[in-house]
Amino acid sequence: MRITLSGLPGSGTTTIARLLAEYYELELISSGEIFRKIAKEKGISLAEFGAVAEKDPSIDLAIDNNQRAVIHSQENLILESRLAGHMAKAAPNVLKIWIKAPLPVRAKRILRREKSVSFGEELERTIKREKSEALRYMSYYNIDINDLSIYDIIIDSEKWNQYQILDILRVAIDSLVGPE
Repeated sequence: MRITLSGLPGSGTTTIARLLAEYYELELISSGEIFRKIAKEKGISLAEFGAVAEKDPSIDLAIDNNQRAVIHSQENLILESRLAGHMAKAAPNVLKIWIKAPLPVRAKRILRREKSVSFGEELERTIKREKSEALRYMSYYNIDINDLSIYDIIIDSEKWNQYQILDILRVAIDSLVGPE
């Protein structure tokens, strides 16, 4: 089983990916976690690292090439990243999931996680980060991150909590591959 899980910052993809990985006993590879880890190692914020990545395409390209290689070569995997569905385009038998939520909801979630600024500042940061990422995706791959047509399932995480989303996805996944 190969699953990609994508969504904008704060949509809940990492949480859902962890729950799915645990439930189905799948390996989880999170490019967002890799990006955060690199930023932390460099001692800079995500926004600052995003600005560095805008000027140095090798950062995104290395992460994305790794995603592409992993999704094409491994089974029993969840790949979680903004572009995971796109990186799996030519891979066979991949379920592509997009988790969405309105911008204010996502900014509040990020603020709870990061605990560093006011809501207004986080909202501004999130908008800036998303614009930066969207420009890079378009520039590098001609991908419009807002075009959700490649996804098999799109779920709004404002409507359901993580366990309800897990239940919804379990029904969908089990109907495709059968229960474990």
